[in-house]
Amino acid sequence: MRVVHIQSGGFYDGWTYQENLLTKWQHKNGHDVIVITTRWSADNKGKAILVSEDKYDYINDDGVRIIRLPLTGTDQYSFGYDELYSTIDNCKPDVLFIHGVTNNTKALIKYLSLHKNVIAYADSHSDFSNSAPFGKYDPRFQAYRLSGFSSRESKRLIPYVKKFYGVLPARVDYLSYVYRIPKEKCELLLMGADDELVSEARNTEVKQSIRNMYDIEPDDFLVMTGGKIDSFKAQTLLLMQAVKNIDNQHVKLIVFGPVSDELKEKFDALVDGTKIQHIGYVEGKETYKHFAASELVVFPGRHSVFWEQAAGLGLPMLCKEWEGTKHVDLGGNVRFLKHDSVKEIQSEIQRLLNNPEEYKLMKSVAEREGMKTFSYRNIALQSLEE
Repeated sequence: MRVVHIQSGGFYDGWTYQENLLTKWQHKNGHDVIVITTRWSADNKGKAILVSEDKYDYINDDGVRIIRLPLTGTDQYSFGYDELYSTIDNCKPDVLFIHGVTNNTKALIKYLSLHKNVIAYADSHSDFSNSAPFGKYDPRFQAYRLSGFSSRESKRLIPYVKKFYGVLPARVDYLSYVYRIPKEKCELLLMGADDELVSEARNTEVKQSIRNMYDIEPDDFLVMTGGKIDSFKAQTLLLMQAVKNIDNQHVKLIVFGPVSDELKEKFDALVDGTKIQHIGYVEGKETYKHFAASELVVFPGRHSVFWEQAAGLGLPMLCKEWEGTKHVDLGGNVRFLKHDSVKEIQSEIQRLLNNPEEYKLMKSVAEREGMKTFSYRNIALQSLEE
């Protein structure tokens, strides 16, 4: 089948975002895959840039054709395309996969209404955590604020879209609560881990090379966490203090990712370069190798895509308990942190150290269930209901 994705935001080649990995594995599963997106991308520092003319229409390293259209607006925050309808028509899709449910609806509805043989799916990454301004509004109030324009646009798609996917349980709820999509049309489509990168990262020699890089001994119990460390994930400091408090020289913590200015002084005071190391930014594909080199991954703050990546690597995890994000627990691979507490984090890590059979059980479930459930090869199949 020919699957055409409509990516309203920028598409960043070489990144490990959902739109990269879903299209990669749909192609590897045998489909002809095209992405229609903007001419905005990012440089190697993550800064928004306009691509050069040779990147207006090309095949990327994953075998996916990328078509970049000019926007109707003047900056990267515009989402409309003057040429969208004609470009879709020229691609002749069997399946239209729409990322986001409130952008470009006029052109999409026009195309789908005239091409009733084309199957359409849509996904959404919005929830009450990332869509409420400042993350402070009551969900009911936020729903009221958004139910005007947003629900009007999304509801127009309902007759033409077979399934609306939320990529977290909380985002499935958001589709029906805010965007007013009928619940029977809403479904969970997990984010996950790239099977090829998982296989590479789990190689014994690769894991050992990462541990050697940071002077981690074979009998050290390595805890790993990663991602942007800011006010939304300030609990990382609690994890650092918890590891510092554990009176065992073989328990080590590696933290990667940028640190916001507001936390930097307190953060730096907890880094000693031996028991607790901060290794700065780690490129997307390399994060797989770093996580895989650890015994335990801990995410004490807000959800990020690293949760699903670590689950797909088959790793035991401690995660902050958030409503609508317990999908990573597949029967014992995850223990949830209920409080923002040094004591609780320290106690949970110590519990696994003191009960090796419990740790082995977590690891067994993680490897047996996590690697299967969060495999992008399998997720790509599900996305097209194969």
